[in-house]
Amino acid sequence: MDKRIPNLAEAVAGIPDDATVMIGGFGGSGAPIELIHALIDRYLATGSPGNLTVINNNAGNGHVGIAAMIEQGMVRKMVCSFPRSADPRVFTDKYLAGEIELELVPQGTLAERIRAGGAGIPAFYTPTSYGTDLAKGKPVAEFDGRPYVQERWLKADFALIKAELGDHYGNLTYRMAARNFSPLMAMAAARTIAQVTQAVAPGGIDPETVVTPGIFVSGIVEVANPAQEEALNRADAAYPPVRPLEVQA
Repeated sequence: MDKRIPNLAEAVAGIPDDATVMIGGFGGSGAPIELIHALIDRYLATGSPGNLTVINNNAGNGHVGIAAMIEQGMVRKMVCSFPRSADPRVFTDKYLAGEIELELVPQGTLAERIRAGGAGIPAFYTPTSYGTDLAKGKPVAEFDGRPYVQERWLKADFALIKAELGDHYGNLTYRMAARNFSPLMAMAAARTIAQVTQAVAPGGIDPETVVTPGIFVSGIVEVANPAQEEALNRADAAYPPVRPLEVQA
């Protein structure tokens, strides 16, 4: 029952090539930067995991987090609602070069497709996207005189999320807006790894405040002072960091 993982490298060690990975976050809010960077470290050291399908609200920003994954060539396809950001050059360049695929999903539909995956609902109908390119090829049905588009669930092999508190059983709480997609992703993934700002003993979280029950969490790893994507981008950070000799070259 003790789901603590001793370090970030071990936390991401089981993610294989060709996996579908949900990554929490709404922009930088709730983005598990340290888990993402640990996955990049593993890729640079071993060449794996590659050819990933990543599900996130965004397609990365700057040269850290998901953008860094894309820049390193780890991602085959992005499923997201907002591929444009303050600095989307990494995704944009790859997309225009034909080096990455994009499945564009309206934001509410993205959340509901993930929720449906966790709830075991294979498809649902929504009026969103009807009559647009996003609805092409999808079944349409009429309800109460209005056309609705059929959307399929989204599920994943792994979810990487960020939480505030996590106990040894994997029960999680979140900090304000950092909650966003993470509870839904934890339910929709076969395995969920959470980085937590503080790991507490069983009983250290009031049961009434638990947002994600431990049954949906495979492991937690403590990251006491997590980085914030926006702060990294304001500092012009990149991952992996560029060494001075590389800059001179």
